[in-house]
Amino acid sequence: MSRDAAGSRERLLDAAGELFAERGYEGTTVRDIGHRAGVDPAMIARYFGGKAQLYLAALRRDASPASSAPIDLGDADAVTGLLDRVGALRSTSMLYAAVRPHEDADLQAAVVAMLERLLVQPAEKTVRAAGLDQATLRAEIVTAALSGIVLSRTSKAFGTLGRAPAAEVGRLVADLLNGLLQPPATGGDGRT
Repeated sequence: MSRDAAGSRERLLDAAGELFAERGYEGTTVRDIGHRAGVDPAMIARYFGGKAQLYLAALRRDASPASSAPIDLGDADAVTGLLDRVGALRSTSMLYAAVRPHEDADLQAAVVAMLERLLVQPAEKTVRAAGLDQATLRAEIVTAALSGIVLSRTSKAFGTLGRAPAAEVGRLVADLLNGLLQPPATGGDGRT
């Protein structure tokens, strides 16, 4: 086992990101992480404070290049870029928090806060800029949809979706999301 602190820390972050993405938080042990990293698992507590803190550190590192700028959800290229950026996160296990909460409530809250910053807030800015109501609800629907699409593509749960070129998926998702960005149509009687 290595004694290089900075190198050991980086290897632990790499191994944790890989294992959490493969097995999820609950399915990954500190022993697994230490073994894959070639570092004594006791160093996780020393460098990070514990498994939960290592998980959050791995998520933060992978999510750091993301922007909270508004996203043009109606633009196929912008949606494709967003799907690629989110799908490229080694710790796609962050997205599982959107569909299946972590058992640890504090950990769940921290992960949801990251999802809020990375996906919900930029989508909410887009919806507000379009002058639409229920901006938060629309943004959370977008986030849930994008999370499900990325997880399905990653897991290959749906063969055609998993094999489809990213640009084609982005175009179709942008078409779908355009419905959330359009003001509701009104009938002749003024009702929607």
